Amino acid sequence: MKILFYGTPEFALPTLDALIARHEIITVVTQPDRPAHRGQRLTPPPVKVRALEAGIPIIQPARLRDPGWDDRLRVLGADVAVVVAFGQILTRAVLDAPRRGSINVHGSLLPRYRGAAPIAWAIMRAETLTGITTFQMDEGMDTGPMLLARSTPIGADETAGELAARMSRLGAEVLLETLDRLDTLTGVPQRNEDATMAPRLKKTDGQIDWRRSAREIVNQVRGCNPWPGATTASPRGALTIWRASAVPGADGVPGTLVKQAGGLGVATGDGVVVPVEVQPENRRAMTWSDWLAGARLSPGTQLAAS
Repeated sequence: MKILFYGTPEFALPTLDALIARHEIITVVTQPDRPAHRGQRLTPPPVKVRALEAGIPIIQPARLRDPGWDDRLRVLGADVAVVVAFGQILTRAVLDAPRRGSINVHGSLLPRYRGAAPIAWAIMRAETLTGITTFQMDEGMDTGPMLLARSTPIGADETAGELAARMSRLGAEVLLETLDRLDTLTGVPQRNEDATMAPRLKKTDGQIDWRRSAREIVNQVRGCNPWPGATTASPRGALTIWRASAVPGADGVPGTLVKQAGGLGVATGDGVVVPVEVQPENRRAMTWSDWLAGARLSPGTQLAAS
C-alpha cells in the first residue's frame, strides 16, 4: 500500500518504522525545523531524521491550510495517509487527497481525551486505563469514525513519558492491523456526549497548588514528566519535582515541610507528598534527600504560598 505519512515527534517513530517494513511510504510530511536545546540551534524533528535515514522524500510545510497543498499532495498518488502526532489541523481537502482518505493513530480510547495531550491528561486525571484508537479523520478535533481500539493499563507510578513510549509501540501494532483489515472495517461514529478534552499542555499546568490532595499532586508530577515539569517555589529558588509519592499525612499547612519516616515531606490539603527526584533551577536532577542536605531546610519551612 502506498502511504503518505504525517508525523513529527518520537511518539510517531515506531509507526513510521513499522510502515517502512511493511508498506511503501511515498512521502513523509513533518513540521519545520525549530530552534531547540542550549543555544537554540535549528533542530530537525525526530520523524525527519528517521525519514532521511530511510531515504524517504520529505515535505515540511509551515501551514498545510494554505491554498494549493491539497493539489500537491493529491498528485503523489497515495492510497492512504497515516497521521501520528503531526501537530497541524488538516483541512478536508488535504485529508481527502489520498485515495482512501486519512487515518489517525490517537493516544486514548476515544471519544475520551480528544486533543494534543491525551496521555498526560489521562494520568493527571487519575485514569488507570487508556489505549490507542485508530479512526478515519474528518475536519474535527479527533472526531472521526473509529476503526480499531486497544486498551492498556496505566502503571501506578508511570510517567507521561514512560507511558507514551509504551503506547507508541502499541500504536504501531494497531495501525498495521487497521491497514491489514481496511477493506472490511466499518467506522463507528463517536458518541460526542461522552467526549472529554486533552488540550496541549502549558507551562502553567505544571505549577503545584499544595492545597490539592497528595494523590492529585503526584498525578500532576507524573503527567508533567517530561514536560513541562511540576514546579514549586522554595527558599532556595524554583524547584521542579520529577517523581514523588503520596503518603497519609501529618497535619501541616499546605506547602510546608513536615517530618516523615526517614526524612521530610510536603504537607498538602490531604496527605503528604514525598518527592523522590527533583531539579533545582539551572542545576542537574538529584534525589530529594540530596537537595534537602544542600538546602538545609527544617520542618515548617514554606515551599510555596498555599
